[in-house]
Amino acid sequence: MSGESGVPSVNLLRDAQDRRLPRIAGPSGLVIFGVTGDLSRKKLMPAVYDLANRGLLPPGFSLVGFARRDWEHEDFAQVVRDAVREHARTPFREEVWEQLAQGMRFVPGVFDDDEAFGTLKNTIEALDKERGTGGNFAFYLSVPPKFFPTVVQQLKKHGLSDAPEGSWRRAVVEKPFGHDLKSAQELNQVVYGVFRASQVFRIDHYLGKETVQNILALRFANTMFEPLWNRSYVDHVQITMAEDIGIGGRAGYYDGIGSARDVIQNHLLQLLALTAMEEPSSFDAKALVQEKLKVLNAVRLPDDLGLHTVRGQYTAGWQGGEKVPGYLDEEGINPQSKTDTYAAIKLEIDNRRWAGVPFYLRTGKRLGRRVTEIAVVFQRAPYSPFNATDTQELGQNALVIRVQPDEGVTIRFGSKVPGTSMEIRDVTMDFAYGESFTESSPEAYERLILDVLLGDANLFPRHQEVERSWEILDPVEEYWEAHGRPEPYVAGTWGPKAADEMLKRDGRSWRRP
Repeated sequence: MSGESGVPSVNLLRDAQDRRLPRIAGPSGLVIFGVTGDLSRKKLMPAVYDLANRGLLPPGFSLVGFARRDWEHEDFAQVVRDAVREHARTPFREEVWEQLAQGMRFVPGVFDDDEAFGTLKNTIEALDKERGTGGNFAFYLSVPPKFFPTVVQQLKKHGLSDAPEGSWRRAVVEKPFGHDLKSAQELNQVVYGVFRASQVFRIDHYLGKETVQNILALRFANTMFEPLWNRSYVDHVQITMAEDIGIGGRAGYYDGIGSARDVIQNHLLQLLALTAMEEPSSFDAKALVQEKLKVLNAVRLPDDLGLHTVRGQYTAGWQGGEKVPGYLDEEGINPQSKTDTYAAIKLEIDNRRWAGVPFYLRTGKRLGRRVTEIAVVFQRAPYSPFNATDTQELGQNALVIRVQPDEGVTIRFGSKVPGTSMEIRDVTMDFAYGESFTESSPEAYERLILDVLLGDANLFPRHQEVERSWEILDPVEEYWEAHGRPEPYVAGTWGPKAADEMLKRDGRSWRRP
């Protein structure tokens, strides 16, 4: 309806922009290279089903697998079904599955096989006619980076990267985005030789987590936090991603890469950027990237990397009640390996908001427990009328954003202990997603795959962010390479002693989540 002037009513305009309404992908399909890998089986296939189960995919959505397997379409569909039954977040419904399975196809072949890519092109064209996908396809490169050039060149050679008029083609790239600045730049050149920047979506699954997106809501939708979010009130910030597992079967990938390259360069620096950036003009991709880049460009390493960075390597110990081997004893690991399984660095941000506030980043395997969190630790009250004994059990106020596993936010502050004496002790106020909302949070890959199909790039790092992150980390890696071996730490503990000493020199200590 419209008013007498013919202008749509304000209410209708508001409804059209109402972000509470579900965003449903238009006609489209997804091609997964590396479809037989763990990521595809445990995350991608279940995410596609969960999206379909929630009614967020079009009726004709199509899923194409490409791998070196002698499978028929029905074999591939059975593999997807098994993965969905085991790993999907939402209940299995036969009617949803049957509709989804009708659009599943499999193309056998290797990445340098021209005939296989010819078959892939024919398959996509057939799906356009049979399923109404409209020529809209995303190509998910769930493959090691060494295969990126071959795959994207094959897509170009066979005309698969060129969308028919009125349609789109997109490339989805999984991390790692190189292993240093030079390799990242080379990778970008390869991808941009085939796809435009607007067609490339780099997956950092952490950015798809509800709690990571909640950083923006927490900061910019609430007046009670943002006035304190600066050097006048914040003492320091700790960003932690700890894992209680070892490397599992990832020796071939992990050895030579290590914790800093695997986690700090992408996940933790992205969390730092979201925590420290200025308010964007909007939440579209361009505005978000602009503010994140400003912060990353202002990040500075300390002068003495020996005092303000730490790398470690786990040794044998006890975890979860069982004896676990040290890193050098893991299958497939070189006994002389200097790969870090623990990394901690101190960073500063050279701008008006954060000058003088250290950001401590740490990550590691075989630590005390699995947890990812951002802790904003506030300065102590500048004047205290209390006696020293009144506040001896009082720590610093802190706001902790729990990314995983128990997603939520905790605020720590001081409160009087009941009784006649004035005794102050730390207490916490806690918000948990699982208790406050009836619907469980979608898996990160659900949100990210849907965003790819919608062309919404605001949760995907751009190449400038990737390259700037390598510029920050490369000097640390070069210093470590030139200075001995990682410091050992016992599996099941919270890392090497040098990490505790790094903060102790600053008069601080790590949180024990």
